[in-house]
Amino acid sequence: MSKSGFVHVYVPGATPDAPALLLLHGTGGNENDLVPLGQQLFPGASLLSPRGKVSEQGMPRFFRRIAEGVFDLEDLIARTHELADFVDEFKTDHEQSRIIAVGYSNGANIAAGMLLLRPTTLAGAVLFRAMVPLVPEKLPDLREIRVFLASGGRDPLIGPQAASDLRQLLERCGALVSHRWIEGGHQLTQEDLSAARQWLAKEFR
Repeated sequence: MSKSGFVHVYVPGATPDAPALLLLHGTGGNENDLVPLGQQLFPGASLLSPRGKVSEQGMPRFFRRIAEGVFDLEDLIARTHELADFVDEFKTDHEQSRIIAVGYSNGANIAAGMLLLRPTTLAGAVLFRAMVPLVPEKLPDLREIRVFLASGGRDPLIGPQAASDLRQLLERCGALVSHRWIEGGHQLTQEDLSAARQWLAKEFR
């Protein structure tokens, strides 16, 4: 199913006042991967799960990279605005005022990019294994934005400093950030899901 050029899955919510979750997969994932996770994190919420348009050796991604941890900034900026346009259109069509991004790895990085480049699109974000995608020339005002950041203490792809840099950047923009260190690597764990679910229940119920 496509809308604005994105192949995506949409699952209507059972709770009218609940926010919608924007589910953003990691490299090699697709629009179906995070739907069960979204249902666990916020039962009753609407789910919007697009597939990244970039292909890296056949693996879907949301934006191009030059090497591990080195992003194609021109492509990142263009893809971030394209995704934000898609989400804003969804908000209008479904009369949904609150969208919370739930992103893993590459999906978390483009969600962070949306916070930095299109700060009015999202009401909050759950970022699993994220790093700084870019530093905009003018920092946005994120004082109304709440972010849950979950980092792996033994993540071989995103070291402690890279994860802390993202937290510090978001806090400089005024976001209220809850940073949780997980005893694990780059993969998601049950601890990630449990902590994120508790945070969502506290901040957005």
